[in-house]
Amino acid sequence: MYLANPASREWGTGERNEQMTNRNHTKIRGFGRFFVSVLILTIYLLVYDGTAQAQTRIKDIVDFEGIRENMLIGYGLVVGLNGTGDTLTTSIFTRESLVGMLERLGVNARDDALRTDNVAAVMVTATLPPFSKQGTRIDVSISAVGDSESLLGGTLLVTPLVGADGEVYAVAQGPIAVGGFEAGGDAETVTRGVPTNGRIASGAIIEREIAYDMQRMDTVRISLRNPDFTTARRIAQAINALVGGPIAQPRDPGTVNMLVPDSYRGNSVALITDIEQLRVTPDMSAKVVIDEQTGIIVMGENVRISTVAIAQGSLTIRITETPQVSQPQPFSEKGDTVTVPRTQVEIDDDADKRLTVLNKGVTLQELVDGLNALGIGPRDMISILQAIKAAGALQAEIELL
Repeated sequence: MYLANPASREWGTGERNEQMTNRNHTKIRGFGRFFVSVLILTIYLLVYDGTAQAQTRIKDIVDFEGIRENMLIGYGLVVGLNGTGDTLTTSIFTRESLVGMLERLGVNARDDALRTDNVAAVMVTATLPPFSKQGTRIDVSISAVGDSESLLGGTLLVTPLVGADGEVYAVAQGPIAVGGFEAGGDAETVTRGVPTNGRIASGAIIEREIAYDMQRMDTVRISLRNPDFTTARRIAQAINALVGGPIAQPRDPGTVNMLVPDSYRGNSVALITDIEQLRVTPDMSAKVVIDEQTGIIVMGENVRISTVAIAQGSLTIRITETPQVSQPQPFSEKGDTVTVPRTQVEIDDDADKRLTVLNKGVTLQELVDGLNALGIGPRDMISILQAIKAAGALQAEIELL
């Protein structure tokens, strides 16, 4: 039946071809739209990633008033040392401290035979975190005061930790974990790390809290860790854009004053949380930091150089002594064996060094490339940077560590 109707067969074939062609066009158009969408998304991610990398959270560059740590310090005794404690002849305060502690416990220890080989006087330090509550624990660090050789195996006795106001804020006690050790004999001694320093994880209990009510704050002061006029103004602008009103105002390069808006009244925690996540681009001054002892040079991206020519060369004189022994002829009755000096002098003045010209307003990368072209090391580079600064061509501040 199908072969008896050629016209119908041709019409059916054309219809199927047209349908297949339409499906192919639809697939092509769909793939094109998908490719364009992927391309647009890739460009957006690249632009967004570059912008995000250039910006920093306000949380990472500022400190908020009232949210701060406090330093604690205390004097105590470490017992249980295996003969590595303070000696009686040089650490008199260790013996007096031990006698005073034993007398408070009802033990009469006023005896000249009292030894302190197993006891060491130490200073205990800790950091009280902000908003710490009574009963919580903090880590403490222990350092020997006298001539103790090692704190390995020692236990810290009850030690009050006081703040700058003289009040006790925590009490420390516990076994000490020491990372270093010392071992040896009569001819050799091996020391790894610092055996006179130790640490007690969660070794102090907080006994006093520092009261600070954030919910009743009417103003918040923001302190910049790296003071800068531009950065302070950008932070204030970001905060004002978030709230929708001029509540933040830069007071100086290191401080931004902010009023608590009515929408955040009684909820300063939410306000600070929202502000911490805002992103700004910190600005920095052109500065070159030099550490002459280690030869380290750190240059900011804003460092610029005016037109200047640089030539670097050094004079090296090498003197080599190779003395020779002169002996008389065999069986000769005359002559003595003497040492004849032989001296070789070599002079290297680096005549192959070339003059490098740095054009006006070169970038940091061009500056580094120009100095590296001279084949110089960090030590000579420090002298060159100081000479450029003395010539008035370095548009940056040099800071020596």
